[in-house]
Amino acid sequence: MADDLFAAAAEERLATRSPLASRLRPRSLDEVVGQRHLLGPDGALRRLVEADRLSSAILWGPAGTGKTTLARLVAGDSAKEFVQLSAVNATVKDVREVIAAAEQRLGAHDRGTILFLDEVHRFNKAQQDALLPAVESGVLTLIGATTENPFFEVNPPLRSRSTLFRLEALGEDDLATLIERGLEVESASATPEAVAYLASRAAGDGRQVLTTLEVAIALAEVRAAGAERADDGPIDGRVTLADAEAATDLKALRYGRDEHYDIISAFIKSIRGTDPDAALYWLARMLAAGEDPRFIARRLVIAASEDIGLADHTALSVATAAAAAVDYVGLPEARINLAHATVHLATSPKSNTAYMGLNRAVADVQDLPAGEVPMHLRDSSYRGAASLGHGEGYRYPHDDPTGHVAQQYKPDEVRERRYYLPSTHGEEAGIAERLARLEHDMGDSEGTP
Repeated sequence: MADDLFAAAAEERLATRSPLASRLRPRSLDEVVGQRHLLGPDGALRRLVEADRLSSAILWGPAGTGKTTLARLVAGDSAKEFVQLSAVNATVKDVREVIAAAEQRLGAHDRGTILFLDEVHRFNKAQQDALLPAVESGVLTLIGATTENPFFEVNPPLRSRSTLFRLEALGEDDLATLIERGLEVESASATPEAVAYLASRAAGDGRQVLTTLEVAIALAEVRAAGAERADDGPIDGRVTLADAEAATDLKALRYGRDEHYDIISAFIKSIRGTDPDAALYWLARMLAAGEDPRFIARRLVIAASEDIGLADHTALSVATAAAAAVDYVGLPEARINLAHATVHLATSPKSNTAYMGLNRAVADVQDLPAGEVPMHLRDSSYRGAASLGHGEGYRYPHDDPTGHVAQQYKPDEVRERRYYLPSTHGEEAGIAERLARLEHDMGDSEGTP
């Protein structure tokens, strides 16, 4: 009950002031925390802004990295009019009205217009296409902001007319800097443990860390006031680790479309690299973010043949069994089956020889003339086939005591080509030895029939 009272009192205090993140919004590029690759002395974005030479741009990065702030700073350093729209609720009509006003402003006052379009990925193709003529002609300078990969979400014509700037998640040092600024503005203090905890839990999101800090400060103030009323001795109004822990829930994982592809890539590459710990970590990240377990299972089935292949004959069986378990058992228990398959594949010997062999064969199919099926291999099961010479000279391997017959199986055009080149990894070493022994014992395995 006491915790609920503290939370209610803290909420009441927060309601009387504007958000800390808003009060700490930078007023110049020098005040921006992070993004040194763009805003450092030699950063491309800084040089373009300071020279007022920035054309249309797309700011791409995780939430809380300063996209809106940068757009406002660009506008503040420019002589152009700044107009802001949100793609969440803007319509094609809104876009056309902005374009019409920009044309009038340019014609009457020779003043350009910057359109800041937040969440640009939320615009559909028709809405994005409506912007193209104005962007292309220079009537509008577009600054789009998105948390999603623009190569997936922004139409190619609009993307090609914009410079892409990727913003990175803030590091813990950057977040600690923001926390110290927030404490100063609030005339508050915090223990080093509380600062480190808040920075570690913010997932690189500057806005989130300031919001959480504001709650922690309010909790600390309420706690100190309660201690004073109770005459509990010396009052420590600093934000403590307990305040910080109470102010934050479990870290919300970023998992947009970009992370979907990046994390599954890291997962498969960890399996390929025989690092079961890394593979389990990425598996846990996907499950925690709500990734479709069937998608994970499908990628395991692919990896079993693409990366393990004949080096471990059981890998594909384990992966397909895990995929079946996902459908049969379902989450949360099926995560155990996914972990089983992940560790099995990650610790298995690796070989991609079957996959590479197929690629070589496909290349020959595409690049070389299509060869005829040798006469002795053609279908001889129907009436009249024998009169055409189909099957003539074919030697049935099971009739040979060795179970192997040397005869030509490929068309003449690729007769000397080799596609499957076995490795010496895991179980495939036995295959390599067997094929080498057959070639040695029987000579050219593709001799004439």
